[in-house]
Amino acid sequence: MIKEIEAKSLLRYNKRPSYWFGVHYYINIYRGCTHGCIYCDTRSECYGIDNFDSDLEVKINTIELLRKEIAKKRYRETIGFGSTSDPYIPLELKYELTRKSLMVIKEYRHPVFLLTKSNLVIRDLDLLCDINDQNYACVCFTITTANDELAKKIEPNAPLPSKRFEAMSILAAAGIKTGIIIMPMLPFITDSVNNLTEIVEQANKCGASFIFPSYSVTLRDRQRQYFYDKIGPDLVKKYHSRYKEYYSCGTPNYAVLKRHFNDLCQKYNISMEMPSYDKENAKVQLNLFTNEKENL
Repeated sequence: MIKEIEAKSLLRYNKRPSYWFGVHYYINIYRGCTHGCIYCDTRSECYGIDNFDSDLEVKINTIELLRKEIAKKRYRETIGFGSTSDPYIPLELKYELTRKSLMVIKEYRHPVFLLTKSNLVIRDLDLLCDINDQNYACVCFTITTANDELAKKIEPNAPLPSKRFEAMSILAAAGIKTGIIIMPMLPFITDSVNNLTEIVEQANKCGASFIFPSYSVTLRDRQRQYFYDKIGPDLVKKYHSRYKEYYSCGTPNYAVLKRHFNDLCQKYNISMEMPSYDKENAKVQLNLFTNEKENL
């Protein structure tokens, strides 16, 4: 069911921008998601969405609110999409609210960060290039496996990883900073050296400039039950045995995987840190200072 709602506010302030890609304000246009990822934390009770995969809400006054709220901002700070719902779920094809939001952000010359599992982001390449030319645009893809067949099981309705890698190549070729978060990493399912190797090597071929990994999955209340219903009894027994009712379930292979990941990223010269507009701006200012000092 799709429900159109009038939101009272839109931009949500982030108290710790350095913790998440330098994002100062979050924007979530849609509520609920149709990707069907079996591990999604947003199924948890704290988010208050009973039927996360089917009961979708659309903030139809997004553009009005965004224009009103962004006009009050004194500084040009990064606006981030995708904190609780993908900005490019299929509903975006109809409503185009992500694209229209990018138009407003471009008008007010703010940096932007997008997190998505969808290759639909390429539709907005023109706007992303314009925003990047003004100051900064970054697109990050969530990729938990490079294997399309496995992805069909754990992310059944999301665009395949191969499609996301293709989109990454297009963005990188256009000069947009792009990369990956490997989040979550599913113990006994995606936490293998082979899977990690495939992701990093494919990312390197597609022009990724950064990869940020997580070595765990979070599980709680009804999200945990949904996940267990999907993975089968043998894996459930392993999870019960190792993690009990823990919220954070870290991979048993952490030390091996982290060392291997670090070696791969060094080999391909891929950053393991989150990029941000603030970091890029600081580099520019430092270079200007250095050049002026050399000219004295």
